[in-house]
Formats: sequence, C-alpha cells, structure tokens
Amino acid sequence: MTGRPYVIAFANQKGGVGKTTSAINIASIVAEMGYRVLMLDCDPQGNTTSGLGINKKKAKYTMYDVLIDGVSPEAAIVQTKFKNLSLVPSTINLAGAEFDLMGEERRERRIADFTAQLEGKYDFVMMDCPPSLGMLTVNALTASNGVIIPMQCEYFALEGLSQLMISVKKVKERYNPSLSVLGILVTMHNGRLNLSSQVLAEIKKYYSDKLFSTTIPRNVTLSEAPGFGEPINYHDKCSKGCKAYEDIARELIKRTVG
Repeated sequence: MTGRPYVIAFANQKGGVGKTTSAINIASIVAEMGYRVLMLDCDPQGNTTSGLGINKKKAKYTMYDVLIDGVSPEAAIVQTKFKNLSLVPSTINLAGAEFDLMGEERRERRIADFTAQLEGKYDFVMMDCPPSLGMLTVNALTASNGVIIPMQCEYFALEGLSQLMISVKKVKERYNPSLSVLGILVTMHNGRLNLSSQVLAEIKKYYSDKLFSTTIPRNVTLSEAPGFGEPINYHDKCSKGCKAYEDIARELIKRTVG
C-alpha cells in the first residue's frame, strides 16, 4: 500500500464490549500479515498502551501532546516489540483534553491533522476510542475512513448501536463526508445462549451488510493476554480467540484493500 494510511476508529459509547481487545488484536494480526500499522490510544484509561507492553510512566509524549500541542509523529510514535506495530501511547492526562480543547479552532480535526503527516509511512492507523461520544471520539471519527463497532449480544447493546449510528451520521454530515461504518463486530458471543442468537438475528435484520461474518467467542486467553502486555496472536496463537480475530483481520483486509 502507498499514499495515506487507511484510518480506522474502534468506537462504542458503551464500555465493556471488547473494544480495546478488538483494536489491539486486529491491529497486531494485520501487522503480522505484513502491513505497517500505527495504533493511537485515544482512551485516557490507556489500556491499549499497557496491553501492548508499553510502560505509561516512561512515555515522553502521548496523545494528549498530539491533541493539545501538535507534537509531530516523529516525536510521539513509539515502537512496540511486535512486528510492524507502532503506537502513540495514552495516560490519564488525556482526560483533560476534552476541557482543554474547548474554544480551540479546528478542535475536532487535531487527529486528522496528525494522520495527514503519515503519508507513505503506514498502511493502517487504528484508534481505540474512549467509551463516550465526546470530543476525543469525534476527533477520531473525523480523521477516519471507517469505524468498526464492537458490541456484545445483549439488548442494551442494540440501543447503543442505534445511538452510535446517529452520531456517526452527524460526524459524516458536519466534518467528514468520507466516513463510513466499516463493520459491526460481535464480541463475547456465546452460541449456546438464546439471548445471543436473538440479538444476533436482530443485528442481521437491520445491519446485515455491515456485520462481520465471524463473531468473537468468550475466551479465557483473550482476557489473560493484556495482563502479559501481549496481543492474542503472540500470547496464544492456537486459541479460539486468536483464530476468530485472524478471520476478522482477513475480512477487514478484503473490505479495505480489496
């Protein structure tokens, strides 16, 4: 791939849906496939940063510095120990960015300005967004070509999906006409539960063209891997969770690269 990277936001205003897990593992597997991938940790919790084995306390620059001070990619990007995978880390300081950006010009385009400097350097930029629809998520969506929506198979998740679709539409109308929903990713799926089957059927009814064909199962190793600071393809290559994310990564490449 040449030219500007394909920019993807992982977004859902509901927490605990496997958003960070999905962002880390898909990014790592796509990178392992030979693509140059940069992750932006846009969540003040910094779980993507620690999930990739990066010590937050040692980060000289973070996403806060990118958003507020316009720090360059050369200064902000750190290399992970994983093949073809780089990161702009995050710390709790990022929580103050929402307030600090109030009244600033082009405040919704800070990440877009940053990714515009990455032409020829990366094939993909993948962003883990906070579980909210505030300025950090708006920034990420404004910079993105596509958004991936991880969600659990539960009825409240369906309500949240509708709200998020409305927000994506507003960002598309106001700031980013090229934004599209790249895919809906069902996580923590248990095929033995009637509820899971019912909710999945509802998603297919309204969003069949957006739904990834593979669902991510509940899997112990997926929960364990972040504690070791490793993506699943490095922690347990043979696990069901890894196989599922590998299928998603291949489908993602088909939807983006062709």
